[in-house]
Amino acid sequence: MLFRSGDCVILISADFQDPVEMIPTLVQEWEKGYKIVSCIKVERDENPIMSFIRTCYYKVITKMSSVEQIEHFTGFGLYDQSFIQVLRELNDPTPWLRGIVAELGGQRISVPYHQKRRCSGSSHANLYTLYDTAMLSFTSYTKVGLRLATMGGFLFSALTMLVAIAYFIAKLVWWEQFLMGIEIGRAHV
Repeated sequence: MLFRSGDCVILISADFQDPVEMIPTLVQEWEKGYKIVSCIKVERDENPIMSFIRTCYYKVITKMSSVEQIEHFTGFGLYDQSFIQVLRELNDPTPWLRGIVAELGGQRISVPYHQKRRCSGSSHANLYTLYDTAMLSFTSYTKVGLRLATMGGFLFSALTMLVAIAYFIAKLVWWEQFLMGIEIGRAHV
């Protein structure tokens, strides 16, 4: 849900997990000159297992990323019109708001809050969408995946080359005894 004035936008979830009472605090911080006021979940009424998994995820992405990451930030907050303009100018087909706020946000302040349980309905974020979001953050803000793929590809190609050279040398040394393939039942005449 968006609340918009001429100079700023407040992004808040429509399921009442984010406290509406924080809006005056967000506006006060914005009036102090901050371009982004990001709300950080310091407490939440959710399944302890999901809470643990989220905390582990944030710790891992924070350690791997070269860009500062905002832990336990859902997007709830106030955004100055200048930042909204930055978002409009991005040419990213799959933007990850949390990373963009951390990377391009400029003057930002974090405000802690307690996230309540959802009042009604259920989340549309299933296991696949949570995984997809996590992978988007890893591919957008870390080099680890690319480096692992590059090193793995290099190691496998080097190993394949060594096996090919060994096979070639074995064939040259034991020409008659070394079969080129597998013989499958030859008919005897």
